[in-house]
Amino acid sequence: MREMRGGLSGFWIFLACIALGVGAIAAVGSVSSMMTEGIAREGRAILGGDLRLSLVQREPGEAEIRSLEALGDLSRSATLRSMARLPDGTNQALAEVKAVDGLYPLFGAVALDPEGLTLEQALAERDGVFGAVAAPEFFERLGLRPGDRVALGSIEVELRARLLKEPDLLSDGFAFAPRLMLSREALAASGLVQPGSLVQNIVKLRLAEGAPPASEVEDTFRERFPDGGFNIRTSDEAAPSLQRSIDRFAQFLTLVGLSALIVGGVGVANAVNAYLDKKRAVIATFKSLGAGGILVSTIYLIQIMTLAGVGVLAGLLIGAIAPFIASGFIQRFVPVAANAGFYPGALTVSALFGLLTALGFALLPLGRTRDVPATALFRQAGITRSPRRIRWAYAGGALAAALAVAGLAIGLANDRIVALVFLGGTIVAFGVLRLVAWGLAAGAAKLPRVPSTPLRLAVGNIHRPGALTPSVVLSLGLGLTLLVTLATIDHDLRREIGTNLASRAPDFFFVDIQNTEIEPFGAAIAELSPGSTLDTAPMLRGRITALNGEDVAKMEVPPEGAWVLRGDRGITYSATLPEGASLADGEWWPADYAGEPLVSFSAEEAGELGLTVGDTVTVNVLGRSITARIANLRTVEWETLSINFVMVFDPAAFAGAPHSWLATLSAPDEADPAATERREQALVNGITNRFPAVTTVRVKEALDQVNGLVAQLATAIRAAAAVALVSSVLVLSGALAAGSRGRIHDAVVLKTLGATRVTLIQAFAAEYMLLGLFTGVFAVGAGALAAWFVVERIMELPFVFDWTVALVTLVVSLVLTVAFGLVGTWRILGQKAAPVLREL
Repeated sequence: MREMRGGLSGFWIFLACIALGVGAIAAVGSVSSMMTEGIAREGRAILGGDLRLSLVQREPGEAEIRSLEALGDLSRSATLRSMARLPDGTNQALAEVKAVDGLYPLFGAVALDPEGLTLEQALAERDGVFGAVAAPEFFERLGLRPGDRVALGSIEVELRARLLKEPDLLSDGFAFAPRLMLSREALAASGLVQPGSLVQNIVKLRLAEGAPPASEVEDTFRERFPDGGFNIRTSDEAAPSLQRSIDRFAQFLTLVGLSALIVGGVGVANAVNAYLDKKRAVIATFKSLGAGGILVSTIYLIQIMTLAGVGVLAGLLIGAIAPFIASGFIQRFVPVAANAGFYPGALTVSALFGLLTALGFALLPLGRTRDVPATALFRQAGITRSPRRIRWAYAGGALAAALAVAGLAIGLANDRIVALVFLGGTIVAFGVLRLVAWGLAAGAAKLPRVPSTPLRLAVGNIHRPGALTPSVVLSLGLGLTLLVTLATIDHDLRREIGTNLASRAPDFFFVDIQNTEIEPFGAAIAELSPGSTLDTAPMLRGRITALNGEDVAKMEVPPEGAWVLRGDRGITYSATLPEGASLADGEWWPADYAGEPLVSFSAEEAGELGLTVGDTVTVNVLGRSITARIANLRTVEWETLSINFVMVFDPAAFAGAPHSWLATLSAPDEADPAATERREQALVNGITNRFPAVTTVRVKEALDQVNGLVAQLATAIRAAAAVALVSSVLVLSGALAAGSRGRIHDAVVLKTLGATRVTLIQAFAAEYMLLGLFTGVFAVGAGALAAWFVVERIMELPFVFDWTVALVTLVVSLVLTVAFGLVGTWRILGQKAAPVLREL
C-alpha cells in the first residue's frame, strides 16, 4: 500500500482495458435484466390476462367456454391479416386486424388520440357504421385522418382514433402490418371469417379471487380437453418470442463483451510486465534483504488486484447507468415499461469476469518475476532475460482463472453450444495469432541483409528479443478479425435478403382464398397479370402434439428444431410430389391412396427432431387429433420463398375438412421500374376489390421489413465489435508503452553510434508499417474464413467476400500501428543519452 502512493502511472491503459470489458458485459446484463423484469412485472398486461388460450381456424366450443367462465372474467378476440382499402378502390394496405369484445382489455389500458375517446365509444356502431381505431402507420400508408372510412371485407368502417398503445401487443407476436382494431360484431359483419380462414381466436381469462393458480387451471383444462388444440400461455410467459430474442441477443453481446475483456487481458499482461520492469530495483532490494519469492509475488499481486478492482468499479459504474440511458430508447421500439434500476446479479457477474481475467493474465508475468535472482534485477538496462519457465503454481493459477471464466460464460449461457464454440474459437485465435507472430519473427530473421539501414533496423526490431511483434499481432489481430467477420456476415446477409432472395422469390403471396373462389381467382390473375406464373396449394393450420406417441411438451428438443413444435404450422395435402421438391428417403404414396394417414416430412427438420421414415406424428387440426406415419422425407429449399411446407399429408387424411388456399404469383420482369410499380398496383387493387377476403402480401414489402430489422441488429453488432476494436487499440497502446524502456535503450545506443533522428524515425515507421500490414492481412484472411463458416455452414447462404472490408481493414491496421507507434517513438527520440549510458 505504501508503494502505491506514487500514483497510477503506467496503469491507465490497464484500468481502461478492465473498465471497458467489464462495462460492456455489465451494460448488456443490466439492460437485459431490465427488459426481462419489465416483461415479468407486466406479464398480465402484456398477455392480456392471467391465462391466454388461442385456436386457429375454429372458435372454442360452449363446453370449453363454460369451464373457463366459472373461473373469472373472459375477454374474447380474434386476429387475422386482411386488406383494408379506400372506399373508391384506388388504394389499399395490409392490416393486422384485431376484433375485441366489450371487456377488452382485462389488464392495462388502451391509449387513443384524441384522448377523451374511450375504446368502447370508438368501436361502437353509429348510424349503421361500425367504428375502428388504427396504428398511426396505417393512417400514413393510406393518407387518412380520423373520421375517414375504409372498406374491410364487405363493410365500411369509420376510423375514429389513432391507436397509440395496445397493452397486449407483444403477446400476439411479430406483426407484418399496422394494427386495425374493431369490434367482434364488425368482424362478423365483414364476411372475412369463412370456413378455413386463417383467423386466430383468442380467449383471455382474468382469474377471480380464490380461483386456482393459472398453472393449475392450465393443467386441468388440458386434461379435460386433450384434443382441443389450444395454445395456452400464462402470464409467466407473456411474450416468449420476445424473451427468447432478448436472451439470445444478450448472450451474443455478452460474449462479444467478454472477447473485448479477453483482448484487454493482453493489455493487463503488458501493463504488469512494464510495471514490474520499472520495479526491478525495488524487487532486488526486497530480495537482497531476505524477502522470499512468495512474499514479493504476493506484494505485487495485491497491488495489481487492487488496481484491477478500481477498473472493475469503473466498469460497474458504466453498467449501472446503462439502463437509465437505454430505457427511453428501448421503449420506442419495444412496448414494455422499462423501469431503469440497479441489477446486482448482472453487475456481480461482470465483476467476476473482470477480476478473474485480470488475475489470469497477471499471474504469468508475476511467475516470471518470482524466480529472477537479485543480481539480475540490479542490471537496470534490461539486458538479462527473465526466466522462460514458470512455476506450476502460477501456471496452474492462470489456468484455473481461465477455466473459471469459461465455466461462468458457459453456465450463464442460454445456448451452451454457442458459448462453447465462442470460447473454443477464442482459444484457437490466441494460438493461431501466437503462431503468426512467431512465423513473422522467424521469417524476418531469415530475410537476406538489405542495403537500406532503416529497413534493416526495422526487420531486426521485428525478430529481436523483447520485440513488439507478439503484442501487436495478438492485440490488433483479434479486434480486426472480429470486425472483418461481423462486417462480412452483415454484407452477405443484406445481399441475400435484399438482392438474391428478392430475385428468386415470387412477387406476391395470396392467403385465404376460399374453395369456391380458387377458379375465379385464377381467371382474375390471368386477366390482371398476363404471362405470370400462379402456384396454388390447399392450406390448413395444425399443431404437432406428439412424436411417436410422446407428448412434445414433455420432450427435450434440440434448439434448432424447436421452432417446428412451437405454435401452429401451415400444413397441406397432395396426391403427387410437390414441384421443386425431391425425395431424400422413402417413397411417395399412390395418387388414389386411401389407407392410414401418411405424411411427408421435411428432411432437415426431421433430422433435427430425430425423426425417420416409419415414425409417427400427431397433429391437432380444428380440434381433431390425427396420427400419421412418416412415409418419406423431402428436401425443401426454404430460401426460394415458394410454397413449401414442413408436412405434406395424403389427401385422404383431411377429406372434408374446411380449408382455404394459398397462392404465389411470379410476374415477368420489366425493364422500367415505374411500369412494374403501376402493374403491381393495378393487380393488388383488382384482386382486393374483386376478392375482399383474400389477403395480398407483397414480398418486396415483407423483405424491406426484414432488411430494416437486420439493419437495426447490424447497428448493435457493429457497436459491440467497436468495443472489441477499442480494446485492441488500448492494448496496442499499452504494448508500445511497455516496450518503451527497450526502445529508449536501442535509440540511445544507435544515436551514440551515429544514427540520426531521421534514420531512427524511418526505421521505427517501417517496423510499425510491416507489423500493421501483416496483422491486417491475417485479420482479413481469418475474418473471411470465420465469416465463410458462419454464412455457408450455419446460415446456409452463399458466401461472397466484400473486398471493401479488406481494404478498410488494412488501412485501419496501418494507421493505428504507425500512428500509435510514432507518437510513442517521438518521445523516445528526445531522450538524453547520458543517463541511459550510465546504467549500461
